[in-house]
Amino acid sequence: MAYQSINPYTQELLKTFANHSNADIENALAAAHALYQSAWSAPNNIQERLACLRRVSERLTQCKDEIARVITLEMGKRISEAADEVACCADIARYYADNSKQLLAPVVYPNVLGEAWVEHHPIGIVLAIEPWNFPLYQLIRVIAPAIAAGNSVVAKHASNVPQCAELMADIMREAGAPIGAYTNLFISTDQVADIIADNRVQGVALTGSEYAGSIVAGQAGSKLKKTTMELGGNDVFIVLDDADAEIAAQTAVGARLYNAGQVCTAAKRYIVQKNIAPEFTRMIQTAFQNMNMGDPLDSKTTLAPLSSARAKADLQAQLNRAVDHGAAVLCGNQEARGNFFTPTILTNISRDNPAYYEEFFGPVAQLYIVDNDDEAVALANDSHYGLGGTVFSGSIERAKQMASRIETGMVFINRSGDSVAELPFGGVKRSGFGRELSDLGIKEFVNQKLIVVGQ
Repeated sequence: MAYQSINPYTQELLKTFANHSNADIENALAAAHALYQSAWSAPNNIQERLACLRRVSERLTQCKDEIARVITLEMGKRISEAADEVACCADIARYYADNSKQLLAPVVYPNVLGEAWVEHHPIGIVLAIEPWNFPLYQLIRVIAPAIAAGNSVVAKHASNVPQCAELMADIMREAGAPIGAYTNLFISTDQVADIIADNRVQGVALTGSEYAGSIVAGQAGSKLKKTTMELGGNDVFIVLDDADAEIAAQTAVGARLYNAGQVCTAAKRYIVQKNIAPEFTRMIQTAFQNMNMGDPLDSKTTLAPLSSARAKADLQAQLNRAVDHGAAVLCGNQEARGNFFTPTILTNISRDNPAYYEEFFGPVAQLYIVDNDDEAVALANDSHYGLGGTVFSGSIERAKQMASRIETGMVFINRSGDSVAELPFGGVKRSGFGRELSDLGIKEFVNQKLIVVGQ
């Protein structure tokens, strides 16, 4: 696997990175394990670890523009989106710096045996396997809670964002993280399997495709290793007939086209009730057709290129297959230069069309028209995925009832989906299992140790 940094906008090869050897991996695991066994990882030394995370947050904030530029040049997102990502990373690091002591505090359990409580201890090395679409955010949401708890992290990042991978290692080092706290590795899939099998590694966190998740989860499961999986999504954006059509349409467009549509929680399936459908459809179609594809460093650009030529080719093949099976193109599906992909809306998607169950990782939306709330819920739940979703309605109570019926890990009412440090992130079905961020995320990779004192 070649780790290459290629500018998605210019398609210029920026830099190539050599893979780490097996000896490099052994050195990384030895250092990480030694740190885990040291006083640095002990629960009573949490203040030192939290101070490190606070410095990470400060560094991200101070260097936001510089870091955002690296993200944009390497994976292609608009510079404003890259800056938002860096700010989010700073918030996550600061959240765990400020709250982990309380989140990991012993919990008392009243019982009939005697005095009892649960302590939260680190478990060892956590392997993070992360994707390219949010190259720093995906890392920090594993790194911050893991380090706060006293775990060490080794990371295998996506092969097309090596500069971002090294940048995170630089940030951690500049923040004073000790050797072994966080190590970036440029490695092959075979080497990943070897790391998972290593007895010093006790957890695996993966964000990626359903295919990658099934392989890694199987490898980890065979070794009885704890895992969290944040996989694909085919999120719904439901618009009820009492919603404000204009606000819903504006939100729906952004929720689909942010990061050029390369978001697991993007609004991929618009499910709209028939009374409001004509107005909503007209507005989203106009917005899709008016997107300005250009240099992601230019503030006038509203749609960035896809991350790679391969991503574009794969998306086009998927779109062609959907049309061959009867889907109609409402707008888009036109030739575009370089790695750009024309924003496209598909309709008339039958249940036997492959597109019905697939995730389109790019600026392609599916539009479904339904008669009532029950039809909207049934269509929403007729999916292999269950990551996030959105409901727009003029009645909050009506929207709440629908949100409770949708089979996903997250539902947002009258706003697009988002990720903040304080709220858990994760899904069900083939969208994975486990949670990241919030109090739930920090307790995924800890030993919740029960201690009982007899009466």
